[in-house]
Amino acid sequence: MSEEPSELSDPSGVSEPSGASGVPKPSGAADTAGASKAAEPSADRPPTPQPPSPDAASPATGASGAAPQTATAAPVASSPRLQAPPPRQAPPPHPGGPWQPPVKRPSATAKLRPAGPPPAPPAVLAAVLATAVLSALLLGDGLGVNLLIVAVPAALAAAFAAREAGRRLRPWTATWAVGGLALLAVPALRDAGWPTFLALVSAFALGSLALHGSRSWPGVLIGSVGIFDSIGPGVRWGWRGVRERADGSRGRWATGIRTTAVALALLVVFGTLFASADAAFADLLGRLIPDVSIVDGPWRTFLFLVGLVGALAAARTAAAPVRWDGLTVTPGKPRARMEWALPLIVLNLLFAAFITLQLVVLLGGYEKVREATGLDHAQYARQGFWQLLWATLLTLLVIALALRWAPRGSARDRTLVRAVLGTLCVLTLVVVASALRRMDLYVDEYGLTRLRISVAAMELWLGTVFVLILAAGVFGARFLPRAIAVSAGAAVLAFGLISPDAVVAEQNVRRFEDRGSIDLAYLRDLSADAVPALDRLPEPQRSCALRTVQGELRGSDSPWYATSWGEARAAEILRERPVTVDRATCYGLGTDGVREGEREGEQGGYERDRDEYDPY
Repeated sequence: MSEEPSELSDPSGVSEPSGASGVPKPSGAADTAGASKAAEPSADRPPTPQPPSPDAASPATGASGAAPQTATAAPVASSPRLQAPPPRQAPPPHPGGPWQPPVKRPSATAKLRPAGPPPAPPAVLAAVLATAVLSALLLGDGLGVNLLIVAVPAALAAAFAAREAGRRLRPWTATWAVGGLALLAVPALRDAGWPTFLALVSAFALGSLALHGSRSWPGVLIGSVGIFDSIGPGVRWGWRGVRERADGSRGRWATGIRTTAVALALLVVFGTLFASADAAFADLLGRLIPDVSIVDGPWRTFLFLVGLVGALAAARTAAAPVRWDGLTVTPGKPRARMEWALPLIVLNLLFAAFITLQLVVLLGGYEKVREATGLDHAQYARQGFWQLLWATLLTLLVIALALRWAPRGSARDRTLVRAVLGTLCVLTLVVVASALRRMDLYVDEYGLTRLRISVAAMELWLGTVFVLILAAGVFGARFLPRAIAVSAGAAVLAFGLISPDAVVAEQNVRRFEDRGSIDLAYLRDLSADAVPALDRLPEPQRSCALRTVQGELRGSDSPWYATSWGEARAAEILRERPVTVDRATCYGLGTDGVREGEREGEQGGYERDRDEYDPY
């Protein structure tokens, strides 16, 4: 998409001639006199009849009514056969005609785009270059604290561009920017890949919102990915800045290149000498300096381009963001009170009847569950958790549609909307509590897994969303879109910082200490974040649970900037207390953590139990 809306061009594609009738202007007074004399009739012969001039009505005619002619055009005027045809007029424009060029029309978002910013200043270009170089050097070895290192110059480039454009830092923008950088701390602290992925996606969305400064629902939803719209314009904007600075400061560029080359030469020479003189310094230098080889050249080049384009897009967005808040969603036609409220009142009554029965479960225990349903913990939890989760999501959709067609003509209508939808939100919060209670019963019976802790965390966030909707009904809905976006980022950040794999391992270790059973086949696939909790298991369960993690850590040669704190702590624990049990001994243990020697087929029994294990 272009930076600025294109101007409409002439649809006919034909430019206007120099005169109103297309006749060339007279070249001089002498030519005009000669042409007039040649056109006069002779005194001794009758005048030759002349056809009317096609330019008789032209504004270019003189006072006598005859068009001015050049000297070379006099014979043509005296002969009807040799007279030049009238100039061909341009046909009227026919939009959509087969011979007409396509008309350039502004895009649907052209009105949302501000004027293009001036070329990128030197501070922005320097920060963008630093981002690209750090991306090529650090991101090729994995993810860790290097993401934060690369994000700092990219954020500085956006800050410099925003300051150059005259934009001010506002509280919501600062909240999104700080939240995005905080989310990048998750891969620096945790080894698990799935919380890291959620953190990276959320950090990108919050960073894009910080650059756009959106506040409405369309602005928040589209602004979270709106930075993609600045990729092409950002590259052109950066190139204009480089070209303008290069044309005006060729001498300074040469000086900078010479200075950099001399500094690098000094570092290489003296660094090599010091590394040869001291082994400890050589080891430290080897850990700090990225290992770049020719084989990694294409991959490093790709990362350099990704960092360069991404930083330019971020800075270009900060300098001239698209105003996505200009996209408005027209409210639906208001319905009558009874037509709108009656279905929701019926839904509220259904929720109330369901919740009345759920109070037995929420306030009671396992005996109450068995008396009321005849089911055990697992059967009761499996029977309804997913249904309650879907009911919570559908309630959000019902509220959104109800607000679209809600009556809003008077204060009485607004009071009705708050009362009906507020009651529905309160009842839905009880449904959320019931779903979490069912999950607690199931975890107590079968242990915690990644899927179970993920859906429980999602249910908790949905409950937070309903609390925010209730608050919007009381204090106004102006901040609701931004508040929900911030709550989503905070939920992902909290989920990553609590270390889900460590929580899963901790809960299963406690179950083993209380009941004597543990699913080693599942726990051995956890990340290095689970090592501190699994280290408390007795042998041989401990070694069987940690064999896979120890093999991955010993085979990894990631540098310091691509190693998380969870990996470093796990490596230290396993270095002090390495795994001592071989693979054959682990095959002799079943999924319940006890020996399988008396069962039919030791290895087959292990594999059979693992296949029958339900990850839910």
